[in-house]
Amino acid sequence: MDSFICLYRGMKYSRLLAIILVIQALLSPLVADALPVFARQTGQNCVACHAGGQFPELTSYGRLFKLTGYTIGTRTVPLSVMGVASFTKSANPDSDVAFAKDAVALFQTGSIFLAGKVTDNVGVFSQWTYNNYDHQDLGSGKWKGKWASDNFDLRYADRFIGPTEDFIFGFSLNNNPSLTDPWSTAPAWIQYVPTKFGVTAPDASPIISQLGTQVAGLTAYTFWQQTLYAEVSAYQTSNGAWSFLSQGTKSQDQTNLKGVNPYVRLALSHDWGPHSAMIGVLAMNAQIYPDSTNPVGPTTRYRDRGIDAQYQYLLDPHTVTAQFSFIRETITNGDVTGVASNASNTLNQLRLKASYVYRAKYGASLSYFSTTGSSDATLYPDVAANPGTRGWVPEVFWTPVQYLRIGVQYYAYTQFHGASSNYDGSGRNAKDNNTLFLYVWGAY
Repeated sequence: MDSFICLYRGMKYSRLLAIILVIQALLSPLVADALPVFARQTGQNCVACHAGGQFPELTSYGRLFKLTGYTIGTRTVPLSVMGVASFTKSANPDSDVAFAKDAVALFQTGSIFLAGKVTDNVGVFSQWTYNNYDHQDLGSGKWKGKWASDNFDLRYADRFIGPTEDFIFGFSLNNNPSLTDPWSTAPAWIQYVPTKFGVTAPDASPIISQLGTQVAGLTAYTFWQQTLYAEVSAYQTSNGAWSFLSQGTKSQDQTNLKGVNPYVRLALSHDWGPHSAMIGVLAMNAQIYPDSTNPVGPTTRYRDRGIDAQYQYLLDPHTVTAQFSFIRETITNGDVTGVASNASNTLNQLRLKASYVYRAKYGASLSYFSTTGSSDATLYPDVAANPGTRGWVPEVFWTPVQYLRIGVQYYAYTQFHGASSNYDGSGRNAKDNNTLFLYVWGAY
């Protein structure tokens, strides 16, 4: 732990290292190939790393590829691109909760990736994303697009294998708690496709799910005997020297953390035949200033504690995945005023998901989500003053060729903001927020 703290204190030198390594990746000898970057590097089909070929769920091999720092294979062209086109239709659009482009087909987002092997021990996964409908102009009301930093994970890793030993250790510079996690039950990965339009997710979530692209962190991790995974991280606001990790996020919209905020992860994993199972726990403590533009004075304290599990069955032509995630958060205001009515609150988030893929082409999934917590009129300025939101998300998808996926999701709400009916006092029901989401997702 002492060495990790020293490593964190030396973050200003890590930024220089990150820049040098990225430049080295761009200047290294390149081999042309037509497949996305990791497939080019490893020479493997998508199904080798992703369960049923479906991003982002990793197979055992995919997890080892990530934990060994994206270094398996040979250096190649380090660039890939990804785009999402979509169509959203809400059951009963409302200007306060629904996307203004409801029932309109559109180009949603596009990403550029710089990723892959840098040296035998260093690799990177970095993403820069353009949101075509990021915000509305206050004067004209027209939607504006924006480029911004997305996922960033720069790793150093090494692996020691003997007749009876298999030990992986590594370090990561990243910008999202749980981004480094190799299982898709982590908060950073449990959502398949970005669904930012319409009412497609609860608007109350644990702080660990809100810090992506706003923080800079150093992570140290180990994976022993492909069984025990341990990770410890320290996060701070990604400003100053670390602002490249949150580029595109306005300072007034950025969560401002006080000092160093710890994140811890433990997991037990076991593979046997075509089966793979994991059970894990996570914890994060965060102190946040209520005014991001004036980071002084008292803070609100967040304590997230979670448990998760995953099961996979991978045997061609069938792929089955089942996932469970539960996070409980306690929020303590201390001397902070105006953030919440209660001195302390709780928030609980449950997510369940099961999916099936046939021949890495035809798939379906069913998800359930439930958010519950303390009633607080300041935190949740609705009639019910409660974050309670529940619903189901069935999905079907088709992958006609590698790197092209066509799918449809349907968000069916059974509770919204603490009630099933008349949750806003004006006759609006939870089912009015039901949302159909069609997408075409491609990469190159």
